[in-house]
Amino acid sequence: MSKEITSRSEDYSQWYNDIVLKAGLADYSAVKGCMVIKPHGYALWENMRDVLDRMFKETGHQNAYFPLFIPKSFLSKEAAHVEGFAKECAVVTHYRLKNDPNGGGVVVDPDAKLEEELIVRPTSETIIWNTYKDWIQSYRDLPLLINQWANVVRWEMRTRLFLRTTEFLWQEGHTAHATREEAIEETKKMLEVYATFAEQYMAVPVVRGVKTANERFAGAEDTYCIEALMQDGKALQAGTSHFLGQNFAKAFDVTFRDKENKLDYVWATSWGVSTRLVGALVMAHSDDQGLVLPPRIAPLQVVIVPIMNKDPEAQARINIYANSLVSELRSKGIRVKFDDDDTARPGWKFAEYEMKGVPVRIALGARDMENNVAEVARRDTKEKASVSLDGLSAHIAALLDDIQANMYAKALQFRNDNTRKVDTWDDFVKVLDEQAGFVAAHWDGTPETEEKIKELTKATIRCIPLNYEQEPGTCILTGKPSTQRVLFARAY
Repeated sequence: MSKEITSRSEDYSQWYNDIVLKAGLADYSAVKGCMVIKPHGYALWENMRDVLDRMFKETGHQNAYFPLFIPKSFLSKEAAHVEGFAKECAVVTHYRLKNDPNGGGVVVDPDAKLEEELIVRPTSETIIWNTYKDWIQSYRDLPLLINQWANVVRWEMRTRLFLRTTEFLWQEGHTAHATREEAIEETKKMLEVYATFAEQYMAVPVVRGVKTANERFAGAEDTYCIEALMQDGKALQAGTSHFLGQNFAKAFDVTFRDKENKLDYVWATSWGVSTRLVGALVMAHSDDQGLVLPPRIAPLQVVIVPIMNKDPEAQARINIYANSLVSELRSKGIRVKFDDDDTARPGWKFAEYEMKGVPVRIALGARDMENNVAEVARRDTKEKASVSLDGLSAHIAALLDDIQANMYAKALQFRNDNTRKVDTWDDFVKVLDEQAGFVAAHWDGTPETEEKIKELTKATIRCIPLNYEQEPGTCILTGKPSTQRVLFARAY
């Protein structure tokens, strides 16, 4: 199967598409720009969703659901917001079809035109804040901490499976607060939730930062983000958390009475991650043989492949031990499968599970049973070892933890090796062209310089890192004073 995958060194973009398709994560759809998420890909998303959902609830958030359709007039109420999304909106203009009297099939009924067009949600700030107007009257109603799991539509001209599709799945949190300070605290808290998830579950190290004015979310006062580095040296925005100030509260007249009975507008945040994270996983960890998945979110963590034996008694011993091992592993919370399908050869199964990124494979044959061992292969390093059947389940549990840690350490080392400081324009261009990765450089803080650098190099400011200390210097392009390095990269 791996022969069907283009190598990363030959064509990284094609390699990515091959992995997504061959590993059964997704498929192309009859609807241009949309994708079908296949069971293996959806199981991966479900595991991500379940972990994040638990983390959201542990921080006091509740789930709700808001309509897919948004009245067009709602988007007009926040000027920066509508400007940011206007070119990506799908619009519903009619509510009925009819048969063409001329025999041309189904046509739109011209008499069924909507009085007001509906926008298929690109994001839900407007309809949610219109609803919050009825939910919030006093400080006792605050904070309001709501999340929804949903699909959104942003019309894209150039799409890539998981990374950029017209329709995608995501979660979007929308919270309301009594003070500016509380809202900013919430924005940073949720950024840290995302960063913790990326690092501890996806095994992807991220840079925490704040976006420049040019890059921030439409309608926000500040956008915080986590940025990850993919194996081809390009950056990927893996999650964002926005401090919206009072912009949406003012646009939708959402006010509350404080403890002194004074009327004020509430303070807002929104934050979200999407199925783009599946694409991030593929590009951060996988190899030329297929997916490599971190155990904590892999749909299947362990697969047991029996080496079929024609001797019924020998085969029975294998099956009995394998089923008891399955029970023991499941009692530890490990997702395991005993693949006793006798219509496929072990070699085919090995390749299939390697392609799908299953972290641990156990091969068990009659000779293994006689020697009281099993062959255990780990997907991340491809190392194999003979392990005693006595205490095998404990070994597997420890091995999964080791694989998780090793995958993170490897990705972190890659990021560190591919993050470079430069102080001159020539070095900046050279690093981008020859080595890619993150480039820490000085910028004079103006949108004009930021745009000029993007125009000349296709590199954008991914973020102003939160952990970088103040470091006086001069802008790589203009030579004007700068107080801190920012992180540049070419990006998805």
